[in-house]
Amino acid sequence: MDWTEEMKKRVLIIHGWGGWPNEEWLVWLKNELETRGFEVMIPEMPDTDKPTIKSWLRKLSEVVGLTDENTYFVGHSIGCQAIMRYLEQLPDDQKVGGVVFVAGWFNLTDGVWDETYTREIADEWINTPIDFEKTKQHTNNFVLIASDNDPYVSLINSELFRNNLNAKIIVLKNKGHISEEDGVVELSVVLEELLKMAE
Repeated sequence: MDWTEEMKKRVLIIHGWGGWPNEEWLVWLKNELETRGFEVMIPEMPDTDKPTIKSWLRKLSEVVGLTDENTYFVGHSIGCQAIMRYLEQLPDDQKVGGVVFVAGWFNLTDGVWDETYTREIADEWINTPIDFEKTKQHTNNFVLIASDNDPYVSLINSELFRNNLNAKIIVLKNKGHISEEDGVVELSVVLEELLKMAE
């Protein structure tokens, strides 16, 4: 390999629970990044309606391969959880460039529990601890983008991201769970934060 050639920067965008790779703002972000020379992948995560830690980590390990400081992640909702857990179990010497969490959570509001199966699925993610020291070994570039009226995720979670990961916190006004259903079709703040990280 010609070492004068710069390694291509790549971004993995991980959709949320019940989500899919073709959600509008995810596709918008992919296109924006690709026009700037990034390699971008939005994997279809397994059992999106009944996500488990084991199956999502297995999928991430398959699609990511070896990470380096040119590898960046964007997660939406439970995708943020999956990324933290993925980083936690990486070998000590593997680094990543940074992570942007969108509508990330450690706990959910009572507005989520419309069906009992929802609680059963969420329990595993809420109650399986994350070793934040291990997670932080791989990058110190964390940003959380939250919304002030998210029906599922209270802003208390923002404090947890700040305290546990030293994440930079950005709170948007009236964006709900920051999804297509909330009318979010593009998310320039994610693009801006990624570009800053990748400078």
